[in-house]
Amino acid sequence: MSRIMKLVVENLRKDYPRKPRALDGLSIALGAGVLGLLGPNGAGKSTLMRILATVAKPTSGSVRWNDVDIVSHPNAIREVLGYLPQDFGIYPNLSAVEFLSYLAAVRGLPAAAASKRIDELLVLVNLVEARKRPLGGFSGGMRQRLGIAQALLNDPKLLIVDEPTVGLDPEERVRFRQLLEELSGERIVILSTHIVSDVEAIASDIAIVAAGRLLARGTPAELMRASAAPSVEGAYLHFVKSARETVA
Repeated sequence: MSRIMKLVVENLRKDYPRKPRALDGLSIALGAGVLGLLGPNGAGKSTLMRILATVAKPTSGSVRWNDVDIVSHPNAIREVLGYLPQDFGIYPNLSAVEFLSYLAAVRGLPAAAASKRIDELLVLVNLVEARKRPLGGFSGGMRQRLGIAQALLNDPKLLIVDEPTVGLDPEERVRFRQLLEELSGERIVILSTHIVSDVEAIASDIAIVAAGRLLARGTPAELMRASAAPSVEGAYLHFVKSARETVA
């Protein structure tokens, strides 16, 4: 992988017709490692993820990957991006191998390399025994693990996962968090969620957002110290409550 990995978001704003502003001047800079993006439903997390994944465009502001503006040049980041959206869909009649092979072909991966990569990923996400089962029979946790596999097809430098553990049982959530932690290594991983325990278990770098704004960022200890709270959840609730009171 390239030594340089830098993602810089500056003064990002996103407006939708007849809706509250989704992003309101959000700025953040990231390097290699795991960022836990924590915020309540409607905080703007998914909108930010979609813009970073070049699925949506901002109303104003900039996003730069290694100093290249991805709004003007989206392919600069698409080539190194792995994305698991909150509404990840499947083809229920396809098997895991067929589904991943189809996506690899869509992304232009050579067939031989794709086949080898798919075998490696099915081992990584613990789906080898289910590789030929129709996806319609997969549990929620299995589908999410398949979602991670498709996001890793191109061995991305930037991995974005949006609300990946919603609807999973406790055992699957723990397994999924362990998988994300193993994947961090020499890449940028952004985990967006409203579940404090998921972020706390994986990320040493946490950003708290609400109403489209960055409220606080730091390690768990730094956030607790800044909020005078005894826990990360307490710090999270403190910052979100303070933001709501400011708006009111």
